[in-house]
Amino acid sequence: MSYDLMVFEKTKAPSNKKEFMTWFEKQTEWSEGHDYQSIGVSSPALQNWFMEMKDTFPPMNGEYAPDVELFDEDEDLENHVTDYSIGREVIYAGFSWSVVDEAYELMQTLARKHGVGFFDVSSDNGDIILPDGSVII
Repeated sequence: MSYDLMVFEKTKAPSNKKEFMTWFEKQTEWSEGHDYQSIGVSSPALQNWFMEMKDTFPPMNGEYAPDVELFDEDEDLENHVTDYSIGREVIYAGFSWSVVDEAYELMQTLARKHGVGFFDVSSDNGDIILPDGSVII
């Protein structure tokens, strides 16, 4: 089991929590007809977010996944490798529990920087934060 966070294209997401959760459920049906590993399907803002995020939390699969040999060279890499599901309007990320605080902070910081929304999927309160810092309620 992982700690799950998501970034989303703010222009595509509903602005109230009930509608957002319905939209989120639809997004996570993963029915867009692509492999969910290729960043090219996402909006430019999500692509920019991913390209910076992967430097600290590399993807488990896909074009930017680290070579297997690197795991022997870097003991901490296994904790940081992340399971991304890349959609057109969302990027869902599953993190190791050992890096929850670091992942949360970096993901939210980069979401603001790149103008995308942030959703804490795994928390009880499920914060949904827009790039300007406002919260969807």
